[in-house]
Amino acid sequence: MIERKCIVIGGGPAGSTCARKLKQAGLDVIIIDKEEFPRPKLCAGWITPKVLRDLEINPESYPHRLLIFNRLYFHLYGVKIPIKTKQYSIRRIEFDTWLLERSGVSVDQHRVQNIRKENGTYIIDDIYHCKYLIGAGGTNCPVYHTFFKGVNFRVPKQQIICMETEFPYDVQNTNCYLWFFDRGLKGYSWYVPKAGGYVNIGIGGNFHGIQGPGKALYSHWEHFIDTLNRLSLVNGNTFHPQGYSYYLRHKIQKVQLNNAFIIGDAVGLATRDMGEGIGPAVESGLLAANAIIHGSEYSQKSITRSSLFNIIFGHSGK
Repeated sequence: MIERKCIVIGGGPAGSTCARKLKQAGLDVIIIDKEEFPRPKLCAGWITPKVLRDLEINPESYPHRLLIFNRLYFHLYGVKIPIKTKQYSIRRIEFDTWLLERSGVSVDQHRVQNIRKENGTYIIDDIYHCKYLIGAGGTNCPVYHTFFKGVNFRVPKQQIICMETEFPYDVQNTNCYLWFFDRGLKGYSWYVPKAGGYVNIGIGGNFHGIQGPGKALYSHWEHFIDTLNRLSLVNGNTFHPQGYSYYLRHKIQKVQLNNAFIIGDAVGLATRDMGEGIGPAVESGLLAANAIIHGSEYSQKSITRSSLFNIIFGHSGK
């Protein structure tokens, strides 16, 4: 049996941030993740100065390349709107791996099947046990499904579905473009170039708003690809997008039950207007760690519910 004071399930930005903070406070902690890192991660992959500040990252010391956006180009009902800002694009496969390594915390690759609580101890698959258990495993986090599903209900109307792909490309246009409500999509699509010759493209919208004849997500995807080709942003590519789902911020009932905590997408913290996930995930990881370290209340109340204002002024991240 592997015994630790704290176990974090999930090694993404929320989990690695939380674990790093716990380790810095002298607590014995381990991270468990079902994937081996480096691992690909579907995400548009832009962040802002606030995310870097929260993570205590100096852009000059980040070992991978960052692409800086001084403007975002919004398209709203056919009108192109340039927005002055300061944002960075990152590749999640690099970013997440580096954060995990920087945490200095041991990582076990293991797919969690069963969690139970006995005499104040959390036991995972009869292999691990701990006093504090932190669920950072995303939408399908086993900590959420074991302890929180019955008390922290996810709201179906806040479910977002996405199609996305990231690929090497000889990028000629290094601007970031967003299209809102194009062809009736209750969401937006994006073109996010990355340093080093990569680009991420994708679409996302409200699950219920996309269902119905002629409104399937793939129909929106085909229209989006036509737009990219027409604007010569990508040409002559055959795309194989992948899909995923997550939840926007909604009324949260419980994020802590005794010594079990959930953070990031395990809670459903993406902002309501932009579906921003990285910033809220990092904040929640720090809040949970501080609650454990200081024996204080863990609450998500201080985490913003919307991000458009902050994104425009460079204070938040996606």
